[in-house]
Amino acid sequence: MNMNTRFLMSLSATFFAILGIGFTFLPQEILAHVGVLSDGAVVLLMQILGALCLGFAMLNWMNRGSHIGGIYGRPVSMPNFFNSVIGGAALVKWVFTDQFAPEIAVMALFYSLFAVWFGLVVFTHPANKTQVRSDK
Repeated sequence: MNMNTRFLMSLSATFFAILGIGFTFLPQEILAHVGVLSDGAVVLLMQILGALCLGFAMLNWMNRGSHIGGIYGRPVSMPNFFNSVIGGAALVKWVFTDQFAPEIAVMALFYSLFAVWFGLVVFTHPANKTQVRSDK
């Protein structure tokens, strides 16, 4: 299986950077847009979430040229996999509530795609790719 992890890492870094910048610098506006009352504690939690997203963005951007699959890439691929699976499950669950918001559905889609893609990276051995072998 041939997966371009450089593209995956660049795409996820960009996605998490956009989320991180928004959550860090525009928490009241985002909360108001989705209809949530923005008191002090919720704004603080949004900014902490923004910091976490920016941290993932930096991790992924700085490792986009590294070999992510296999045993040496696990410290990068496994946290991305867990973040995507757990975040995606929570977002998908929210999409099917009566408080549907299109922005949440888009986030759920991206998180789910990253969950599948990072799952392939984590659970597929890089040596299982088709290789031309010479027995001479």
